[in-house]
Amino acid sequence: MKAPPIEEFERIARAAFDELPEEFRARCADVVIRVEDFPDAEVMAEMELDSPFDLLGLYHGVAETHRSVFETTHMPDMVFLYRRPILDYWTEYDEKLADIIRHVLIHEIGHHLGFSDDDMHAIERGAS
Repeated sequence: MKAPPIEEFERIARAAFDELPEEFRARCADVVIRVEDFPDAEVMAEMELDSPFDLLGLYHGVAETHRSVFETTHMPDMVFLYRRPILDYWTEYDEKLADIIRHVLIHEIGHHLGFSDDDMHAIERGAS
């Protein structure tokens, strides 16, 4: 199968997000979801990555569980999905691309919400 261009990848990511439980999506109203081909040089250095293929997704922001009522403004919370590493993973495993994207999306949004891995797995089971 041919790798989808970034526009199609974004469509798959949006569809995966739309399939998540409503209570999960409602808490993500202000989260920006971006698809990039690779993490940028700053992320690579900060995370000490050997290869840009080592990271499938990233949450950037302040988790809800770490916010202060005294914090009046903050940068928008963002979830990055890294297209090329996800596609590379997809070629190695017998999984549907939409399932991989959904898994990465749930995991990164879970960081935003302060969820445990068990919480994230329960959401994934509910979205299947």
